[in-house]
Amino acid sequence: MQTTLNVQGMTCGHCESAVKGALEGLEGVQTVEVDLDSGKVDVTYDDAAVTIAAMREAVEDQGYDVVA
Repeated sequence: MQTTLNVQGMTCGHCESAVKGALEGLEGVQTVEVDLDSGKVDVTYDDAAVTIAAMREAVEDQGYDVVA
């Protein structure tokens, strides 16, 4: 499966790394591509192992907002 999360608050490479690392740390997440300029984070994942809600929570735990 693939989804795109719209993440607000990322301003630098450290932000990008924090979001990418948080998502890659979830079981079932296969790839993460972060576009710092647009705030879009494309995630390829196994929907039997991880939920979008868990991904949102992982990003929000890093201090960023996920918007619809």
